[in-house]
Amino acid sequence: MLNQVVMVGRLTKDPEVIETENGNKVSNIAIAVPRSFKNEEGVYETDFIEVTMWNGIAENTAAYCHKGDIVGVKGRIQVDNYEKDGEKKSVQKVIAEKLTFLSSKSKSEPEPAL
Repeated sequence: MLNQVVMVGRLTKDPEVIETENGNKVSNIAIAVPRSFKNEEGVYETDFIEVTMWNGIAENTAAYCHKGDIVGVKGRIQVDNYEKDGEKKSVQKVIAEKLTFLSSKSKSEPEPAL
């Protein structure tokens, strides 16, 4: 079996890291991924895909990436099931296993010292 997704898109907001009760760090972002074909009106639509990053990936992305930056994400799709008002629901998201910084919106900022 294989559950793998690879996509490239722009960050829709600045990443923020939250520390969980057990000490893990998590960041939930969305990336805008344009479709490679036009719709019936001749417009390229964009999908906004939710991505969850954990620990080191979350911290590095928050430190070096900002809204509008282009990133590549390799990960897996996860379905979370829950119940709300007695109704069963599910939400799909991507869990990042690797995130690559491809370009930034502004080239005038100095490179971070490592």
